[in-house]
Amino acid sequence: MNGVLIPHTPIAVDFWSLRRAGTARLFFLSHMHSDHTVGLSSTWARPLYCSPITAHLLHRHLQQWIQALEVGESHVLPLDEIGQETMTVTLLDANHCPGSVMFLFEGYFGTILYTGDFRYTPSMLKEPALTLGKQIHTLYLDNTNCNPALVLPSRQEAAHQIVQLIRKHPQHNIKIGLYSLGKESLLEQLALEFQTWVVLSPRRLELVQLLGLADVFTVEEKAGRIHAVDHMEICHSNMLRWNQTHPTIAILPTSRKIHSSHPDIHVIPYSDHSSYSELRAFVAALKPCQVVPIVSRRPCGGFQDSLSPRISVPLIPDSVQQYMSSSSRKPSLLWLLERRLKRPRTQGVVFESPEESADQSQADRDSKKAKKEKLSPWPADLEKQPSHHPLRIKKQLFPDLYSKEWNKAVPFCESQKRVTMLTAPLGFSVHLRSTDEEFISQKTREEIGLGSPLVPMGDDDGGPEATGNQSAWMGHGSPLSHSSKGTPLLATEFRGLALKYLLTPVNFFQAGYSSRRFDQQVEKYHKPC
Repeated sequence: MNGVLIPHTPIAVDFWSLRRAGTARLFFLSHMHSDHTVGLSSTWARPLYCSPITAHLLHRHLQQWIQALEVGESHVLPLDEIGQETMTVTLLDANHCPGSVMFLFEGYFGTILYTGDFRYTPSMLKEPALTLGKQIHTLYLDNTNCNPALVLPSRQEAAHQIVQLIRKHPQHNIKIGLYSLGKESLLEQLALEFQTWVVLSPRRLELVQLLGLADVFTVEEKAGRIHAVDHMEICHSNMLRWNQTHPTIAILPTSRKIHSSHPDIHVIPYSDHSSYSELRAFVAALKPCQVVPIVSRRPCGGFQDSLSPRISVPLIPDSVQQYMSSSSRKPSLLWLLERRLKRPRTQGVVFESPEESADQSQADRDSKKAKKEKLSPWPADLEKQPSHHPLRIKKQLFPDLYSKEWNKAVPFCESQKRVTMLTAPLGFSVHLRSTDEEFISQKTREEIGLGSPLVPMGDDDGGPEATGNQSAWMGHGSPLSHSSKGTPLLATEFRGLALKYLLTPVNFFQAGYSSRRFDQQVEKYHKPC
C-alpha cells in the first residue's frame, strides 16, 4: 500500500484504512492504480477528493462521497468544523496514467507537495503554483525508481525501441501486456505509426474515449494486428497457443525486472515512473526542506545537497485539534457496546479448567476476589464464613429449608433460589458426591438414605447406563431401594428430604441443629398420619 498520513494535519493521501487513519478527516486519491486504492471499497463513507477523470473511473465502484477537483486550479478546503481554519490544495498533472495528479497543500503546516506516482518532465516546473517562489517544506516523492544503478530511457526513447521491434516483425500479431490503466498514449502512437487498429477490451475502450484520443481503437478481435491484453496473459502457454494460429510476439513495456519465459516475449523499459536522474533534477529545482519517500522498502537518497534548511514543527490550531479529535469511530463503538448489551447472557455455573487455574497468576486471582467482593449478590456476613463446597446454598436465600415443616417440597425455580442441575451424557455413569459427605457419620448416612458412596457405573460393571433410570443413581445396598420394613419404596420419596440435607450448610448444624435433631425429623417424616 502506497499512501501517507501527513503528520500534524487531518490530511490523508491514498490511505484508506479508517482503523489506522486516526485523526485524518480529509482524504485524497492521486490515481486509480490498485496499490494506491488498497482498502477503498463501495462501503467508503467519507468525502474523497480527486481529479475529474479519477472521479469518473471511481464512480463505477463508489456512487457518492466523490468530490472532483479541477486540475491546475487552486481549491480552498476547511480544516475544521466551523471553517475558521482553511487550506489551499492545487492539483497538478502527474504524467503517470489517466487522471493521475500531484497535490500541493498550503496551510498552517507550510507547503507540502505529494507527487504520487509521477514521471518528471521539465514542463512541470512551469506550473503557476510552483513558479511563485514558494518554499516546499515537505516533498513526498515517488521513489519507485530511485536507484542510481537503474538507468532508464525516456518514454520517447522507449517508445522508439518498441516501434523498431514491431518493424522487425511485419507479419506478426503484436500482444502488448498492460495493467488495467495506463499507457493509452503509447497505444495511440503505435496505431498512428503502423496505420492499424488497436484492439481493446470494452472497458478500456470506454476509457480512451473519455480521454479524447484519436479514433484508432476497436473491440473487434480481427480488426487490427496490435492487441492490448492484460499483462498476466503474457506467458509461455499463451505464446504457444497464439503462435499455433498466427505468428505472434509479445511486448511488456515496464521498468520492472521480468524474466522472459518465451523467446518471443520482449521486455522494453517503458516506464511511467521517474528515473533516478529525473528525480535528482526535480528535487534540485524545488529545493524542499525534507524529502519523504512514498514507496516503503525502496531506496530514497542522494538529495542532501539539494535540500533547504529544516523548519520547526508547526503548531496545530485549536479548532483543527478539535476537528481531528472528534473521532468518527464513536458511533461504531457505541454500536458495538449496544450490541454487546443486547447479547443474551449465558446463565449457569462456569467451571475453569485445571490448566486455566494453574496458569492464572496470583494477581489475577486477587483481582477476581476483589471484584467478587464488590459485585457479589450474597450477603456480606455470609461471604466471610468458610464454605466447603462451591455450590453451597446460603441460608438467607433458602429460609424455608430451615423451617420445622420439613415435609414441604424443595423450591427449585423461585426467585433467588437456585439449584444447579448436572446432566450426564447418554451412555455415561456419573458419580455425584458432595464434599459435605465427609462430615456425615455412617449411621446418619444410613438413616437418611445415603447409604454407601455412589460408585461410577458403566458397561464394564454390568450396571445400568445413566439414561434416566432412578436405580442407576443408587449405591450398592442403598436403603433408598427398600424401607426399614422391607417394603419397596420409590427413590423420589426420599430425594426431597435427602436434597434438603445436602443443601444445608455445615454451619447450620454447628448452630444447634445436630444430627440427633435431624434424626428426630426423619422419624417424624416416617410417622404415619
